[in-house]
Amino acid sequence: MDFGGHGLSSHYSPGLPYYQENFVSDIRRVVAALKWKRFSIMGHSFGGMVGGMFSSIFPEMVDKLILLDTLPFALDAKGVEDVLTYRRGAIEHLLQVEASQKPRQVVSPEEMLQRFLKNNSHVSEECARLLLQRGTTEVATGLIMNRDRRMALPEYSMDFISRELFVHSAKKLQAHVLLLKAIQGYYNVRRENDSDRNVILFVMDTLKSVLKERFQYVEVPDNHYVHLNQPQNVAGFISAFLLSKETAPHEL
Repeated sequence: MDFGGHGLSSHYSPGLPYYQENFVSDIRRVVAALKWKRFSIMGHSFGGMVGGMFSSIFPEMVDKLILLDTLPFALDAKGVEDVLTYRRGAIEHLLQVEASQKPRQVVSPEEMLQRFLKNNSHVSEECARLLLQRGTTEVATGLIMNRDRRMALPEYSMDFISRELFVHSAKKLQAHVLLLKAIQGYYNVRRENDSDRNVILFVMDTLKSVLKERFQYVEVPDNHYVHLNQPQNVAGFISAFLLSKETAPHEL
């Protein structure tokens, strides 16, 4: 599904920021419209964090949770310390974009492609063309981006939590969880280096300790966008996980 402000979904009204909890609400609205009672969630990067938050708030609804090169909750070594900075940045950016009232820029398909590749160097050209099919709209003189211009850095939208709340949230999960981590993944894209392993080690230890046999962890070759660039690296693991007879208990 496209979250609000993304793809083919409507943009939020002026004055309403894009926060992680809003996207959790988006999922709940879609589920209500489809009249689903129990289902699985698969999310990549920030989408996985939204899926993890949903799965802890509505644990009885999620059977299986698949995390593609992401964590189930937004936990970062400096996240809690910087959360006020992120919130300020999000509010200031929102005001700035809304005040500018600039029309969305129209560019040629080739220029749009090159801009996308420049800003997303880990995505292949073939995958970029596929993403732009849904991420853009054709107008008389070219293409315009569908994503709301108020969407900025992912950190602006993330609801960072403490380690204590991470453990509490993990204990709420009733789903079986599959975490597929790309070897040249998230830290190589969003961080200058991967020298601080404390966060990922804490996450792995917590999930293994809390979920036990309901947690599976697999490392796969390629980068943060492995599911786009090399889907064969993850498809087998995902298929086996979804086809397995194991289901989450209704009550723990």
